[in-house]
Amino acid sequence: STQSTWEFKRNLMENPAEPPSPNTQAPPPQKEAQQPAVVDVASSKLPADATPPAAAKAKKRRKKRSGAAVSSAATASCTSTPTATTTATSPSVRLVQTEPPTIPIFQLYPNGGPEGEILSHPGEFNRWRTTSEECRERDRVTQNLLADVRLAAEVHRQTRLDAQKWIRPGIKLIDMCRRMEATTKQILQNHGLERGWAFPTGCSLNHVAAHYTPNSGDDTVLQYGDVMKVDFGTHINGRIVDCAWTVTFDPVYDRLLAAVREATNTGLREAGIDVRVCDIGAAIQEVMESHEVEIRGKTFQVRAIQNLCGHSIDPYRIHAGKSVPVCNNGDQTKMEEGEFFAIETFGSTGSAKVHEDMECSHYMKAFDAPPARTVRLPRARQLLQHIDANYNTLAFCRRWLDEAGETKHIMALKNLCDAGIVQPYPPLVGRPGSYIAQFEHTFILRPTCKEVLSRGPDY
Repeated sequence: STQSTWEFKRNLMENPAEPPSPNTQAPPPQKEAQQPAVVDVASSKLPADATPPAAAKAKKRRKKRSGAAVSSAATASCTSTPTATTTATSPSVRLVQTEPPTIPIFQLYPNGGPEGEILSHPGEFNRWRTTSEECRERDRVTQNLLADVRLAAEVHRQTRLDAQKWIRPGIKLIDMCRRMEATTKQILQNHGLERGWAFPTGCSLNHVAAHYTPNSGDDTVLQYGDVMKVDFGTHINGRIVDCAWTVTFDPVYDRLLAAVREATNTGLREAGIDVRVCDIGAAIQEVMESHEVEIRGKTFQVRAIQNLCGHSIDPYRIHAGKSVPVCNNGDQTKMEEGEFFAIETFGSTGSAKVHEDMECSHYMKAFDAPPARTVRLPRARQLLQHIDANYNTLAFCRRWLDEAGETKHIMALKNLCDAGIVQPYPPLVGRPGSYIAQFEHTFILRPTCKEVLSRGPDY
């Protein structure tokens, strides 16, 4: 107590200590710095992983200071604009895409894009692939080859998820296309033929099935009652992701969209190594044409458009030779391991056929085009140089030529088409007054499974 302390001090002052006698042993001198005791783990009763109390406290203080530093760094990185430097210097801090998307995809996924949806190959004859060590080894070898196409698929996902938030009635289609293409360019960091757009943004309306994008001066406006097919592609090093969905605002079209979406998913499920494409088409047609829709008091059977097909995809070649029909056309061609395909289905309330019509906007250089020396018109040769440098065998549109400064290109483009070097792809239209919906995904036939690369939370 305080009183006892003061009594002790008073007694000490009144009776000072006497000097020690010669026989009294002097206390040992104190050391200037007390060294921490070393615990011999072998002879001590402490467990081997124990830490002396003093060392434990010091370690706790260091950990606390380290945690505060990491917390401070994380706060700073979240409040500042994300950059590539942030990812490199702070590997534990993962960047998150902004809204709208602005961060380049290579900063978000420096080691390659995320894996797509995994599906099994159909049929008893493919069961062995899931357990085969040889197939697993081939699958491991191909993983590095999938890095580019997975990144391209992630760019497609982020672009379309953003677009679905702001596509609304009243927007000009040309403005919509430019905004989506600007988003893709921002996060993909377009660079010549190395990476960029795989083909123009399609926005075909109602009875127009495909291959429509606005040319310069086209001020078409999206309406509440429209059925719009949004189809665009991305690529990295020629590995193309071809993916499409249908936009509607009137719920009267919901059953039409559901029928086509289910048909596309059926095609994805039935596709596989050594599967005949006619069998896939038969399954697609059966599912799609089992649906009926009622639109403004009239009931329509959903019909599969039979002259529009899915297709195989090669580097820098959107249509690589194999077709995947949406009906049983008797084609005995089989899918093979390692191939890329796009399954796309079109369902219509009108006829089961489409034909070419309207002003052309899509063009593509032929994969087996004749040599450039056959072009004699100087302006056409100049335009061909621009096409070779920026698109090569990837599809392009007239609007892109205008935006690149190739404004007076109509006659030169016609000359290239007449020479067979460039091929036109006019819009494909159905019966006027009908409505057509589309859904499409890109997948690869891996040795052990199928990977739907473009699958997302939306469809």
